[in-house]
Parts: sequence; C-alpha cells; structure tokens
Amino acid sequence: MNTAKPVFHGSDLEKVEAVYGIPAKDIVPFGGNVNPLGLSPMLRESLIAHIDDITGYPDREYTALREAISGHVGAPADRILVGSGATELISLIMQTKRPRQACILEPTYSEYRREIQLGGGTCYDYLLEEGLGFLPDPARLLEDLAARKADLLIMCNPNNPTSSCADRQRLSSILEGAQKLGILVFVDETYIEFTPDPEALTAAPLTNTYANLVVLGGVSKFFAAPGLRLGYGIFGDLKWREELKDMQNPWSVHTLAATCGGVMFRDRDYILRSRSYIAKERDRCYEAVKAIPGLQPVPPRANFMLVKITDPRVTSGRLFEACISRGLMIRDCSTFPALGDRYIRFCFLKEEDNTRLLDTLRETMESAV
Repeated sequence: MNTAKPVFHGSDLEKVEAVYGIPAKDIVPFGGNVNPLGLSPMLRESLIAHIDDITGYPDREYTALREAISGHVGAPADRILVGSGATELISLIMQTKRPRQACILEPTYSEYRREIQLGGGTCYDYLLEEGLGFLPDPARLLEDLAARKADLLIMCNPNNPTSSCADRQRLSSILEGAQKLGILVFVDETYIEFTPDPEALTAAPLTNTYANLVVLGGVSKFFAAPGLRLGYGIFGDLKWREELKDMQNPWSVHTLAATCGGVMFRDRDYILRSRSYIAKERDRCYEAVKAIPGLQPVPPRANFMLVKITDPRVTSGRLFEACISRGLMIRDCSTFPALGDRYIRFCFLKEEDNTRLLDTLRETMESAV
C-alpha cells in the first residue's frame, strides 16, 4: 500500500479537497501568497468596459502595455518583453540559453529546475544559509560559480519561501562578478511590490548597466490576477530581447490582458493601500509568532513568512494537519531542499483569518506532547 505523504503547493485547493473532504471554497489559502485585497478596482472597471475587445486582436507590439509597465518598474519600455504569465518567459529564456550548468539559490520556487531540465540543461543547488538570513554572500557565491563553471544564476528576490530580499548593492556585487565570468543572472521579482521599499530594492534599473541581467515580474501575486496570465521580462541585452520576441508565439498575451493590464500599474491608490495593509499585518504576525514558544519566524520582507519549528516534538506535517482541520491551508515546507520537516510558510491574508491562524498555531504548540 502506498503510504507516501501527499504534497500540496499553494494553489492545490482541489487536491486538498480530494484528500481531506473540505470543499475548496471553504479553504483559506495561506499557501497561495496572493494579495488579500483582490483585484485593482481600476482593473475591474476596465475589464468590464472593454469586454467587447475580445472580438479583435491585441496590438502585436503591446506598446501601451509596455509603457505602463515601464512607468511601474522604472526601466525603459524597449527593454520589456511581455508574455502569457511568467511561466512562458521562463520557458523562452531556458529554451534559448540552454544553460549547461545553472546555479539555483535554494530553497526556492521549483519551476526553474523543471524548465532547465526540459531544455536539456543541468543545474545544481547553492544552499542559502539561515545564519546569513537566507541571503547569498557575493564573494562566496561568485567563487562557487567560477569553480562549478556555471553559465546561469537564478535568484528569486524576494525569495520564496524564505521571504528574504537582497538589496541592490548586494545584487550589483553579484552582477559585476557574474558579468566578468560570462554568467547570465536571472532575477525573479514576483514579490517585489510587497517589500517595504520596492523602488530601492528592485533590480530593474540595473538592466541599464548589466547586459547579463534579466528581471522577471508579473501580476499573479501583488495584483491578485493569476488568471490574467500576464508576465514581463526586463532585459539588459536588447539584442537578446529582440531574439526572444521573434521566437515568441504572436499574440501570446490575450486582448483583455493587453488592453486592461496596464491599468492596474497606474492604480496608485490600490498599490499604496496594498503595501500599507501588508506591512501592518506582516509586523503584527511576525511579533505574534515570535511570542509562541517553539516557533521562530524568519524576518519577512514579502507578503509571507517562513517559520522554523524549534520544538522537536512538532513537525511541519503536524502543524499542517492542525491548520487544515480548521480549513486553514499553510505550506508544509518539507519539500524544499534543506528545510525538511522543520519549517512552515504562510502568507498574510485578511486580518480575521490571520488571527485564526495565529490562534491555531499557538494552541497546537501549547498542546505539544
């Protein structure tokens, strides 16, 4: 009989429903990392107003959309390539570069490895150390890259699941050394808008300086629009950006995403409200978890928090079971390299749901036997 523990990712609500018998609609998805404020009001209005636009094709150059993204990220529009979600762009990048030896900073998002392997490439893990705040030491990382003859470095920043975030100075040091070694650096900034100061942390402006840099962004998490399937890449190498565009399927971003997607980047009220709300709940949840015996939160920079379980009597699986029994779905991090069954991750949702989760964690730890 197969007794393997099922593995659940952030969006696996239907899978959880099948295993635990809890209707997906009744599950609070603390594993999804999506903005709890929902869609930008300006985007919602624009989608309704432009619904008839699906009878036509979008602008093949996506000019207006790229200009809106340019204003949001602080990088020239001619460096931006849009795609059908970040996944399409990751796939295009891996297919064209076909890295022989890619370095992935772990623990992190699993899709990078899959795309590298689908393209016939190989990859290896560079483990981020908890003692360094799950941040890479530039000198040590560059020494490792040179020794392993890497040709691609993949960084998620802020990183999932650690919620750590390297600042621009650290990134510049890595990029400078990687450029001398002929290494492409891929920085995934899916969660950058959630950080306390995204304008100061984003690597987007560095594409003006480093030709070996590509920065990835999207609307699935901060803008709560995963179904819109809209992602973008910002390229330091303009020639390579054009080559990718020529390879890309025409009209890969559908009409509504092209017509309305740019609106959300200009919804300043929504952006500021989201950052303010997440900052408040991030601080509250961090302080609350710090006060729970047996749990040690890693200081979070994004909209989610990694929590170490220091009580040896409790595992990540036990905390997952305790939470899902109340309809609260957190992430058991035992599938991430080097984390094992000692870590959980959860994002910050509505205040009342966050409080329910905090109470569940506290009660479970207090009842540990």
